Parts: sequence; C-alpha cells; structure tokens
Amino acid sequence: MHTEKKTETVLEEALPEILMRIVSELHDVAYLIERIEPQMLELGGTNVLESPDSVKVMQGIDLAVQKTRGIAEFIDTITGTIPNEWVVDLSTAISLVKLADMQKALSSGVRHGHSQPLGKAAGDFDFF
Repeated sequence: MHTEKKTETVLEEALPEILMRIVSELHDVAYLIERIEPQMLELGGTNVLESPDSVKVMQGIDLAVQKTRGIAEFIDTITGTIPNEWVVDLSTAISLVKLADMQKALSSGVRHGHSQPLGKAAGDFDFF
C-alpha cells in the first residue's frame, strides 16, 4: 500500500513587510474616510453644518481619520525595531482573523475591550 504524504505549503513573510503593508492600507483608509466630509458638504450644502447631528457626524469623521493615522504611525514606528528575520505564517494568521470574526458574529453582540462605549455616538467626546 502506497501512502502519499501531504505537504502543506507554508507561506511565510517577514513581519516588518506585512506591517508596512498594513500601514499603507491604514493611510488609504484614512484618506477615504477624509473624503466623506467634502462629499457631505457638496451634497447637503453649507446648511448641513447648522444641524447639531451633522456636526457630530463631521467630528466623528475627523476622529476616525485621526485614529486611523495614529494607529498607522504607531505601527510604522514599532516596525523599525522589528528584525527582518521575524516571519509570520500568513495562513495561520488569516485563519486566526477568520476565527475571531466568526466568534464576534456568533457572540451576543457584547463588545469587550473596546475603547468606545456602546452608548456613545460617533463624534461624541468627553472634555477632560
């Protein structure tokens, strides 16, 4: 009886390269989010700014852009200290992401470890 040994191809990439791709994607996301504000003004005119809810949305857009850029800069900064020899098995990493998404989808909707309370709306902020 002849048995074939299955060999899995392990796709490993240098961690700094992966992180820099993530940084690039985050900058793209920040740019796309930032483009929402002028579009809102173009569609709704300057009257949009008269509504307190619209102002909150605009503030939320600004906050999302700032946070996205901040995360990108943080990752960019720490990436410089990571040796190129550190590699990541992408198939395992992607499987973990899919598992986390599945767990989130199946959960009761309660979010743990998130900085934004569920009762707050986009653009809401607390003064010191």
